[in-house]
Amino acid sequence: MSSVLKSRRIAVLPLDIPDLAGELALIDAETAPDEYDAFTFGRWVSYVLANESGAQNDSAFRPHSGELTTTDLGDRLPGIMAFVRRHFTTTALQWVRIFGLQDGILAPHRDFLEFDRPGVRVQVPLRTSEGSLHSENSTVYHLRAGEVWQIQTVDPHSAYSAPGPARLSLCLDFAGDGFDPERDIHHTIPATDDVRIMRRPPISEQEIAGLVDTLGPLTRESAKSIFRALAITHFERASDATDVFTWFKRAATRCGDEKLIALAEDFRVFCLEKRAWRESFTW
Repeated sequence: MSSVLKSRRIAVLPLDIPDLAGELALIDAETAPDEYDAFTFGRWVSYVLANESGAQNDSAFRPHSGELTTTDLGDRLPGIMAFVRRHFTTTALQWVRIFGLQDGILAPHRDFLEFDRPGVRVQVPLRTSEGSLHSENSTVYHLRAGEVWQIQTVDPHSAYSAPGPARLSLCLDFAGDGFDPERDIHHTIPATDDVRIMRRPPISEQEIAGLVDTLGPLTRESAKSIFRALAITHFERASDATDVFTWFKRAATRCGDEKLIALAEDFRVFCLEKRAWRESFTW
């Protein structure tokens, strides 16, 4: 298992946003398309503040070469949009979104499989808690509010948020080579805390087998809930993000249903190896 964290904290910013609580409350009350529900277990929402079209419901990420246009939601969040313009050079900025995750988990996945060149993804938590975690390969870590992270999107990674208020994280996507942290982040403050890496106890093969038994037989109806339970185990016990797919396929194999075994393998390929733009996955 890889234990070197490739995502990196590149700065810390003051959350100098007037009425931040009010703008976050507005986001809490907002609805958004379920563009990526195949990856989502629980509540995960992508709120679009700026993109190429300026349409708030245009939420399927894609690189573009047009102008960055604020959506209606972005216009209603002037403090957050001013924060973006104050602290980041926006020349190569293509998308501004808020990711909301509440009592939910994302399937381990690799981003940008649909495109020839990965861009640069930066996240800044605006509201978070100790129960909101990210993972990359075998490492689980916590992003504090105001920390600026360059996310390694091409390695298997995931995110989890415990029950409670939604974790709301600003997500900025820059064109391929158009972002340099030393040049393009402004008005930073000193980092006073070490990067927060979570220690998890190991899990044995016997415990994994017991967990699969405890979750009950895998069926079409139970598949999503079983995958979610296995994915949460990755955040609780020392394991690699891709182990979740191995455990899930083991559960499918034990039930002896060839269609469910194929489902488990197809989902692994969809998340980690190959998918087309806007391709969906049917559970």
